[in-house]
Amino acid sequence: MRVRAHRVVLPDGMRPASVHVVGGRIAAVEPYEAGGDDLGDLVLMPGLVDTHVHVNEPGRTHWEGFSTATRAAVAGGVTTILDMPLNSLPPTVTVAALEEKRAAATGQSFVDVGFWGGAVPGNLAELPSLYAAGVFGFKCFLVDSGVPEFPPLDAARLELALGGVDALFVVHAEDPHELRPALPSRRYADFLASRPRSAEDRAVTTVLRAAHRTGARVHVLHLSASDCLPRLAEAQRAGLRVTAETCPHYLTLSADEVPDGGTAFKCCPPIREPDNREALWAALGTGVLSCVVSDHSPCPPELKAPDTGDFAAAWGGIASLQLGLPLVWTAAQARGYALTDVVRWMATAPAALAGLTRKGAIAVGHDADLVAFGPDEMSTVDPTRLYHRHPVTPYAGRVVSGVVHQVWLRGEPVDPDGEPRGQLLRREES
Repeated sequence: MRVRAHRVVLPDGMRPASVHVVGGRIAAVEPYEAGGDDLGDLVLMPGLVDTHVHVNEPGRTHWEGFSTATRAAVAGGVTTILDMPLNSLPPTVTVAALEEKRAAATGQSFVDVGFWGGAVPGNLAELPSLYAAGVFGFKCFLVDSGVPEFPPLDAARLELALGGVDALFVVHAEDPHELRPALPSRRYADFLASRPRSAEDRAVTTVLRAAHRTGARVHVLHLSASDCLPRLAEAQRAGLRVTAETCPHYLTLSADEVPDGGTAFKCCPPIREPDNREALWAALGTGVLSCVVSDHSPCPPELKAPDTGDFAAAWGGIASLQLGLPLVWTAAQARGYALTDVVRWMATAPAALAGLTRKGAIAVGHDADLVAFGPDEMSTVDPTRLYHRHPVTPYAGRVVSGVVHQVWLRGEPVDPDGEPRGQLLRREES
């Protein structure tokens, strides 16, 4: 297979090129004149890597599942996902549970799928064996996860976990002591007040302290509060092995646009004020935040409390696996960023985070996971055209730039209405 375009996103920038694929890998990146199927005005870019996806299967497949989630991934130009250890039943906190999850994913995944393990109070002795079984690292919470089978770690247990296995720990960083009771209300401002910025700031301080004491590698998940950014930047300058991500909803939505009863916008941590959003964009520009990933967290529509619009009762999660690329590209270009920046945040950096050395870039030796993308084409978000199981979205009716035209997985065309071609991934031994 050879495919060429006048605009190819390569590690050193965007330029004309022809990509030669042999045996599912990129064998050569040659001048455009080398020939191949011509994409015309479309951009050829690497498939995105989303390291923060809640597939929920097995156990809560009525929320989402591998077939529906990975179809949505293909439609959004995502060719690799890492599945979170909750909200499936059982959660991925033992080797046996990991094998159940792998069995559930086998034969129905349209993209490549890897798995995080979970760190909870009762399984810290299990972490080395779970890591040896191939999980990419460990997810933990410092606050109630929302499901009883995945309880949080306190500061002492966090340090024990970090010191117990030399693995990447990805942390939901909110401090329970800073949260306030979320009383029944249709007003978004009331929900936002229940999860203040200080909850993230205090929890990030806890994570950084534990990382300093143990030397462990840690990653702060779905950061929404800009108050944390100076502290993270200081830790990174000091040499701590700490990174952080944010999500499309924190970059494209703001608290002042959430309508009364608009529970489709509820997520935890919450969507915050416009000035906070702009600070997150600035942190992406400086590299303090390195990744943009979905935190795709769907649920059945009734769990969003649509009948009452009560933010306290609604499930907190936004499903955007299919929409992340056009959402982020639309907002990024409005702020002067290039498509090469978006690829770095949504493909290259997440792949590097997880140690996926053959993903996230168009480079010799990498898997030929490719996307033909029309960056200048406009579309309107239509919930009926979403592939995830329940088409609930706060983006309904939003006009966005960028359309995914074709996706290749290891050099083979893959289509959300076609046959699943995904493989199950294990952590690469260093």
